[in-house]
Amino acid sequence: MEIIKTISTLRDSIRNQSSIGFVPTMGALHNGHKSLIDKARQENKTLVLSIFINPTQFLEGEDFSKYPRTLEKDIEIARLSGVDYLFLPSINELYSRDEVAILAPKNRGFILEGERRVGHFNGVLQVVLKLFNIVQPHQAYFGKKDAQQLILIQQMVKNLFLDINIVPVETVRDNDGLALSSRNVYLSSNERVKALAIPNSLKTVSKMVMDGEREVSIIKSKITYELQGLKIEYIAIVDKDLQPVRKIEIGNTIILIAVKIGSTRLIDNIWL
Repeated sequence: MEIIKTISTLRDSIRNQSSIGFVPTMGALHNGHKSLIDKARQENKTLVLSIFINPTQFLEGEDFSKYPRTLEKDIEIARLSGVDYLFLPSINELYSRDEVAILAPKNRGFILEGERRVGHFNGVLQVVLKLFNIVQPHQAYFGKKDAQQLILIQQMVKNLFLDINIVPVETVRDNDGLALSSRNVYLSSNERVKALAIPNSLKTVSKMVMDGEREVSIIKSKITYELQGLKIEYIAIVDKDLQPVRKIEIGNTIILIAVKIGSTRLIDNIWL
């Protein structure tokens, strides 16, 4: 594995590769990231992994300075997972003082996560587009846990006519069912127990849907009941365009949850 810190070196290293898979991350790698890496490794001749904690997607008062940084461990995970090139750019390598603005869609970029974290997706799309232009991958891999992010990246690729195949990868969960997230380390043991209500509620309503329930209000009420004691930010039942649905339709519905437990904000979802 080659560790690269500059754009020019990375471009020289991967120029003319016939099959490049790319996994962009912010580090603090866990098995969720590893599932992306493993799938990319299986499907591509060359595998590029980036680690960059992107400042433009953090809002004022959010946890940029506290975001987990485990670079030594991340490098070892990347090496053992068969990554060919690990890209570790600095902020100055990717950003200048006077940047061209990349804006999230006016509608889908400012609902759900975008409503509560106004401007967050501007930063996400900005850095992802930069990385796409640097790496020029044939395929890029993103987790379905960050459903809105995935959908907006797919839209950006379509709207800007980028020749990249976006590959969604299923959410990976811990043994207790909690969706893997770098922010889980912020949870105390007691908070983690409380957090299990999130995946448990999704499991419960998934079974209800599989048994024939299609009423959005009933499903929302059940999730709200299951999440008693937690600070619910939203429960949304939408289609794959992030538009609210009147009736649940198998194959075109996503149930999304955002809650705050103590000072930690968690999101989860299920694609039906």
